Amino acid sequence: MALAAALFFGGVLAQNTNESKFKQLGQELPTPNVYRTASGAPGPQYYQQKADYNMSIVLDDENQKITGSERITYTNNSPDPLNYLWIQLDQNKRAIDSDSRKIQSGKIPTNPSPRALERYFYDFDGGFKIESVTNTSGKDLPYIINNTMMRVDLEKPLTKGQKVSFDIKWWYNINDRSKLGGRSGLEYFPEEDNYLYTIAQFFPRMAVYNDVEGWQNKQFLGGGEFAVPFGDYTVNITVPADHVVGSTGKLQNASSVLTSEQRKRWTKAQSTYDTPVMIVSPEEALEAEKSKSSEKKTWTFKATNVRDFAFASSRKFIWDAMAVDINGKNVMAVSYYPKEGNPLWEKYSTRVVAHTIKTYSKFTIDYPYHKAISVHTNRIGMEYPQICFNGGRPEPDGTYSSSTKYGMISVIIHEVGHNFFPMIINSDERQWTWMDEGLNTFVQYLTEQEWDVDYPSRRGPAYKITDYMKGDKSRITPIMTNSESLLQFGNNAYGKPATALNILRETVMGRELFDYAFKEYCERWAFKHPTPADLFRTMEDASAVDLDWFWRGWFYTTDHVDVSMNSVKSMEVKLMSPEEVAEAKMAQKEAYKRHIGYQRNKDMETVVKQDTTMRDFYNSYNPDKPTKQQMEEYSQQEAALTERQKEVLSSGSFAYEIEFENIGGLVMPLILEATFADGTTEVVRIPAEVWLRHETKFSKVFLFEKEATKIELDPFYEMADTDRSNNFWPSTKEESKFDNYQRRRQRGNPMQSN
Repeated sequence: MALAAALFFGGVLAQNTNESKFKQLGQELPTPNVYRTASGAPGPQYYQQKADYNMSIVLDDENQKITGSERITYTNNSPDPLNYLWIQLDQNKRAIDSDSRKIQSGKIPTNPSPRALERYFYDFDGGFKIESVTNTSGKDLPYIINNTMMRVDLEKPLTKGQKVSFDIKWWYNINDRSKLGGRSGLEYFPEEDNYLYTIAQFFPRMAVYNDVEGWQNKQFLGGGEFAVPFGDYTVNITVPADHVVGSTGKLQNASSVLTSEQRKRWTKAQSTYDTPVMIVSPEEALEAEKSKSSEKKTWTFKATNVRDFAFASSRKFIWDAMAVDINGKNVMAVSYYPKEGNPLWEKYSTRVVAHTIKTYSKFTIDYPYHKAISVHTNRIGMEYPQICFNGGRPEPDGTYSSSTKYGMISVIIHEVGHNFFPMIINSDERQWTWMDEGLNTFVQYLTEQEWDVDYPSRRGPAYKITDYMKGDKSRITPIMTNSESLLQFGNNAYGKPATALNILRETVMGRELFDYAFKEYCERWAFKHPTPADLFRTMEDASAVDLDWFWRGWFYTTDHVDVSMNSVKSMEVKLMSPEEVAEAKMAQKEAYKRHIGYQRNKDMETVVKQDTTMRDFYNSYNPDKPTKQQMEEYSQQEAALTERQKEVLSSGSFAYEIEFENIGGLVMPLILEATFADGTTEVVRIPAEVWLRHETKFSKVFLFEKEATKIELDPFYEMADTDRSNNFWPSTKEESKFDNYQRRRQRGNPMQSN
């Protein structure tokens, strides 16, 4: 009896050191306590502060200025006495002497344009102008402004359960987003001398105080966004009488600011689920923008349990809306847009809003607010509770490229999706950008794929992150890096975490386990302040999947995935008789006779040919022919086989020993696809724990019922493998399977040329 090769091969054992890629996350995560448990849930003594606002805002359309007064009522639910409060002054980023401007680097370009040079001659008088900070009796409170933060010193310590109210008056100049950029501001339309305002960070806002780091009073430098407590808002917004206002909160005085016809249309929209209803039609908006009213109107909105407040105002607004059924509750999907947004916005915006809140509700929590608004501007997207500002503008002739269309749909999904992350599941954006942008980009990808078959998503699939991950490591930071210290912001905070979650869902955990655990995280931390540890722990707690290796590799390092199939050895699993072994050896010898030396020497007149007396027993002996003794030994061995051994050896299976090497450093599950001679295939999935005892290199044996003609590693492009040239046996040049995306995202505007 003989086997063609041994069936089992030893792997290379890595040293089991503290640097193991499977080392449990310990010191990297905070110690569980009464506020946050080891399971990732809020603890029995979890608390969060509350900040309520009563504001009056005036939008000066003649001078492009915001004037405001507010009364903040702050509730201390923490066990700590507070001697002072920290207030965010985000508009101070635009002050002429702001730190944001001081730390900017740059070069003078060759042959600079006037616009390129303009950035160096910054003369915009931005920033909050604080007129007063007083108690409710009008007495001045001591305060100090440190760039984008203001400390208000209290008259006496604020202890647990106590509230304090105080008043602030301020004003600031509104930035032109087309010239100065920014998350909010104005857009000017010179043709009719009109403005469209998207206004946010317009009031001094309370900073977060929590159990993790006390006051979150890191300066706002522009990258890290906002950490804001929840509260209730009453806001009076005074604007020109011909303006239409969209805002966070419920409109309280519709009879004062809307016509009876507009109110009827809004009522109709609340029971219309298939097609948006025009509240302000394109014709009405066009008529309004032709002349300016000198009168004023005040719109009053109230919002409960929101973390922020924003609004949009313009006489140019077309306004449409439709209802969405979220598990029996009506939610309004709403859009405001100027005529410059059509035909795209009238066709898509509100329907995309509706699709987004339905899909996000499925994967996270039911959307809790009464509406979600999408407002069209000419700038990048930005999000606030119940309202967001989105780009995506057609050409003046109404045509648009595919990139404009899909870019608009994607930005609406993304910004409306931010209602969930971080407006409700309220992570600390100032510290961890990825916790809102990355999680949101992940669910955005799921939502895009449910919008249309083969939707050209920019981020999500594993193969889309490989160029970044294999790049220059000096230009890459781990995901777990403070927002202001990130390199390659979009890839780090959006793309890589979204991809990581998609790999968790599709490859590591599977959809059922992942979806349950992810929804558990969302439900646990809705209207609370989660940290990365709360996400990591909840995902493991709700799934029974040890993911510490995954968090460590993907979130704490800059390692990349590059797994190589270094070698493949094969054998047929069968019991070979001595005759069959001899036949195989003789066949091999016959094959060797193709050797060039043999071919040239075979007709040579050798000594033995010329003198036959030089021949003896071995000149006619065949060493490969089985002897009588070998035949007897074979019979004895065959008789000693168990039934199971006979079954295995007669199975006709084929064994393949594959040596894998982890070149990139990031451990991942292995996915193999074997292709057989008859065209059929078989997929083998191996958990990442296969690397536990051999993190660098190991060999593994695979058994197939048929002989394989091809073996491919990562056949479905789900490992984010950065070098696929070593993923094939036999070695082959990889096909280009994903050029469809570039064809779909066409260059130029085919609608104009066809």
